[in-house]
Amino acid sequence: MSAANTPVTDQLEPCGLPGYPDCGIRDVLDRIGDKWSVLTVAELSAGTRRFGELQRGIHGISQRMLTLTLRRLERDGLVVRTAFPTVPVTVTYELTDRGRSLSQLVRQLADWSLANKAAIAQSHREWDSAHPGAEVI
Repeated sequence: MSAANTPVTDQLEPCGLPGYPDCGIRDVLDRIGDKWSVLTVAELSAGTRRFGELQRGIHGISQRMLTLTLRRLERDGLVVRTAFPTVPVTVTYELTDRGRSLSQLVRQLADWSLANKAAIAQSHREWDSAHPGAEVI
């Protein structure tokens, strides 16, 4: 079958270039492009969590970074923060419907990563062997 007859179902349109509408992907990548947001969404996909539970569940995140991440996710409408009138105040975080739909995509990305981890590592070894001394960070 020639390339002209092959249906293309996964082609992406350019985004934000002259003549193309802003598809919003840059805004989304600003949020989910950082590891803390993705890890927070993944942790919250298991259900409602208190701040301390989140911090323990996300290895390496500082209190300040978790606070900023939760605020950003809340501002984006991905997380809802609920404060209960107790002494001291009890605060919980959970994903909104939009956040749950994102968590499904995060799961797909995690599954893809796991399925391709060994092949990517092999590609790294082959490339490094073919390009000795080349630095890739």
